[in-house]
Amino acid sequence: MPTENNPVTRFKDREHAADLLISKLKNELKHEIPKEITVFGVPRGGVILAYSIYQNKIANYFDIVIPRKLGAPNNKELGIGAIMDNDTVYLNEYVVEALRVPEDYVETEKLAQVREIERRTLLYRPKQEEYNIKDKTIILVDDGAATGATLVVSARWIRKRKPKKIIIAIPVAPNETVKLFKNEADKVVTILIPPTSNFTSVAQFYDNFEEITDDKVVKIMNAMYKK
Repeated sequence: MPTENNPVTRFKDREHAADLLISKLKNELKHEIPKEITVFGVPRGGVILAYSIYQNKIANYFDIVIPRKLGAPNNKELGIGAIMDNDTVYLNEYVVEALRVPEDYVETEKLAQVREIERRTLLYRPKQEEYNIKDKTIILVDDGAATGATLVVSARWIRKRKPKKIIIAIPVAPNETVKLFKNEADKVVTILIPPTSNFTSVAQFYDNFEEITDDKVVKIMNAMYKK
């Protein structure tokens, strides 16, 4: 619902959502200097927002992290958790137990998603440069979140690499997911927090939520490599 301080109920597109996040982040980070800040986008949509944040000179460093959702049996759109690598896995135990997901299915799904992470890594980050995380303020960005599994596993993976602090920045997420993020990050910056009961998908809050292609992400990453 709109409020006096936040009249927005929808976003025109990802660029509009990024502009609103940038305003909030500038206030949140007014006592920090850009060279101590790294912004990470989650492919694919989150890369668009993260790159906009970087271009506004909030952060000196831009990169991506590549988590993957673990899909439920017979319904890959329903997430039962997420994975970054073999050592960083998040499972929503409530969903796993409710669906009675077999352990061997979970292991098979993890292997499949690790292969996809490897494919995307070779495509998006062919130089395999070291991540700029230690002692940095990390802004972790996506274009929205439903269950939040991929951002949770990303935050845990980043935390292992000893950042100064982690800020999760997202335009929209249901209230239960925002509560979950507050357990994983030092700060959560968001624009819309609808009731969980009113949330069906991230796309419902955008006028234009076009699919972002691999080529678009590669183009952004190539622009970074040339700097």
